[in-house]
Amino acid sequence: MATAKHFVCIHGHFYQPPRENPWLETVETQDSAAPYHDWNERICAECYATNGAARIVNTENQITRILNNYARMSFNFGPTLLSWLSENAQRTYQMIRDGERRSREVFDGHSSAMAQVYNHIIMPLANERDRLTQIRWGIADYKHRFGVAPEGMWLAETAADKRTLELMAEEGVLFTVLAPRQCQSVRPIAAAKAAGDPSPATPERIGTPNASVDTTHPYLIRFDSGKSLAVFFYDGPTSRAVAFEGLLDSGEGFAARLKQGFRENNQPQLVHIATDGESYGHHHRHGEMALAYALRLLEQDKNTKLINYGSFLAQFPPQWEAEIYDNSSWSCDHGVERWRSNCGCNGGKAGWNQLWRAPLREALDALRDAVAPLSEKIGSTLFKDVWAARDGYIDVILDRGLESVERYFAMYQSHPLTDEERIRALGLMEMQRHTQLMYTSCGWFFDDISGIETVQIIAYAARVIQLAQELFEKDAHGLEVQFLEKLALAKSNVPSAGDGARIYAQQGLGMELGLEQVAAHYAISSVFSTFADETEIFCYRIHRISYEIFTSGRGRVALGRARVASGITGQSQMFSFAVLHFGDQNITAAVKAYLNEDAESFEKVTAQTREQVLHANFPEVIRVLDRFYELDYSLPSLFRDEQRRILQLILNSTLWDLENSLKNIYDDHATLLHYLSQAGLPKPPALALAAGFAVNSGLRRALESDPVDLSSFRSFLSMSHADEIELDTPTLSYIADLRMKRAMLELQMSSGSMDILDRTLNLARLLTELPFELNLWQAQNLWYEILRSSTFALTAHGVEDRPRWTRDFNELGCCLSIACDVITAEEPTAVTTGD
Repeated sequence: MATAKHFVCIHGHFYQPPRENPWLETVETQDSAAPYHDWNERICAECYATNGAARIVNTENQITRILNNYARMSFNFGPTLLSWLSENAQRTYQMIRDGERRSREVFDGHSSAMAQVYNHIIMPLANERDRLTQIRWGIADYKHRFGVAPEGMWLAETAADKRTLELMAEEGVLFTVLAPRQCQSVRPIAAAKAAGDPSPATPERIGTPNASVDTTHPYLIRFDSGKSLAVFFYDGPTSRAVAFEGLLDSGEGFAARLKQGFRENNQPQLVHIATDGESYGHHHRHGEMALAYALRLLEQDKNTKLINYGSFLAQFPPQWEAEIYDNSSWSCDHGVERWRSNCGCNGGKAGWNQLWRAPLREALDALRDAVAPLSEKIGSTLFKDVWAARDGYIDVILDRGLESVERYFAMYQSHPLTDEERIRALGLMEMQRHTQLMYTSCGWFFDDISGIETVQIIAYAARVIQLAQELFEKDAHGLEVQFLEKLALAKSNVPSAGDGARIYAQQGLGMELGLEQVAAHYAISSVFSTFADETEIFCYRIHRISYEIFTSGRGRVALGRARVASGITGQSQMFSFAVLHFGDQNITAAVKAYLNEDAESFEKVTAQTREQVLHANFPEVIRVLDRFYELDYSLPSLFRDEQRRILQLILNSTLWDLENSLKNIYDDHATLLHYLSQAGLPKPPALALAAGFAVNSGLRRALESDPVDLSSFRSFLSMSHADEIELDTPTLSYIADLRMKRAMLELQMSSGSMDILDRTLNLARLLTELPFELNLWQAQNLWYEILRSSTFALTAHGVEDRPRWTRDFNELGCCLSIACDVITAEEPTAVTTGD
């Protein structure tokens, strides 16, 4: 086999559905993702971050290398996911960007990153206007993230038809990747005449039934417009083996299976697979390690060469052309029916159906089509071309700063807009953005309309309706009623969920809020937090105008005024507020729009409240406030994350008292418990409970102290062993991981201080004494970064300290499960510390 003719490419489609609350533009707590805050955070920790720093280990499970998989594989990230990563997991986001940049260095200037249609809609089911927006937004997002134009574009679910591919070609996309079963027929280009020539001399196409297309080279698809696009049909069986057949159990077996895909001919060949990127670490634990090892083996193999699609296409242009099946995809045996009908593709729950899919799509289509002419009507008074303005709005989505917004209006406004017109213009574009988000494919993919993915797209529709009612006023009359009439036909398989209309009312509208609710959240939170005069709460800006708080005993009353503004549309309003807190969860609040003529009444209420609080006359305080406000907000009115934070603050004092009581019980009876343990006698459950609580609490506090209380930690660890106390492994492991990461960051920031190295090494030695495995992933990354920074050992210490520093640093690595004797510095830019 000729070395330069056998190439391998592994593509990962990294994507999660957008999970942001449509009104807050943030992902709220998702309990099903515990112990993580939400599913994005969990999958990031298990997959996106780990692929940026994938381990290769020896037979003793010690790390020998840390590699950035993104530099060697082909990949695409959903733009909405990248947006979340850039805001919430910046180190992981930088790993992805580093990997993309290095891929261009490795593969002759061709990026391993592909663009993706913006928010994962099923393109053949979209109208032409939405398809163009999806392509243009996807390209713009890619340029923003990686600084260059994309060569390839990934289609959601690889769902395609010829018109979608033609639009991509017209927008400058060179290639895409499809499933082998999407190929209908092929023929050699060299022997073919111009596309569409019906003469008998034109060679007949060769059918490719049952996914029988040769996947080892690209194909050209021609369009009547004269444009063309290259298509790579991936290796289906090997891709399925990765996803469903345990191929990631062995990196060696993974590499061997890929090499089996080469055919017995002397032509340049590309063996390539495409799978969900989440296979590498989330769906398959340690899958990123199998991928890293396989890539390493393939890289070292003299008979194969790693490559990406862009580089292969540039070297070996298509010699064959192809036709695809319109309305086909990689995840539905019936084309694209999974996203519009009860086709039978689902999770397989007995007795359930997906008849709800069709009315859900019909309801959304009707809503989209109803707001389109209204958008054109109002948009014509604001923009030169409302649909061009929508395509260009991606620049504002990516950067909502003042300069970006100014550039946007300078380009698209029909005349210099007033502040009020700008608010309307941005509101209109936000409404259109949510008409795109409500088509996210995950809403149809799973078993029932009551699932979280479908609830999410229904919430996007609710946001569309709210904005339409604000923008179009009387013209939007009946919009919601018509939407709900269609949505009510979407019946849930879960009796308690009812139908789509009930889900919309109970869950979609349950997220809805206006500026008043934001003001109420700010008011209640202010009793438990210290805010600056200017602060941000999610996507809202708060300008505090006045604030006073009066206290008597456990009772507190806060009164103030603030202006609340949306950071998205600029819409703003001034409010006054009052909050009464009588301790624990007993809190009530009121909010009222504040006008200039309210100033005298508000000052009078403030003065009367101040006087009554000084006399501890809270019944009268309530009567005073009730005359000016309606007290209708309470702790449940808070946004979910803040509600939990404040409840935790309230609970902390109670938990502290409980912990102290249990600790005292254990201290008083510890010798008895020791005796029972040594004698092998049963321990009373109450005493065992107190012991478990006290010891775990002691270990936790020792780890959380600054610096770590080493002697106390060892003492409690000894007690746990002697008294056979079960340790709270998840909590202790989590805290230990954070402490080790913090210590390594301190060492890195100190340029390798000897004193800090001593403290860090002592902590690492301590953690090796824990009787369970720790996840020290972040600390290991930092150690590897420090190793790569040659200036540490050379400049941070005197010559006489250098041998000692090197010795202790190597021991630190061994404590972190790193095989220090074999690690090399061959990839100085391969690692960025994880989040």
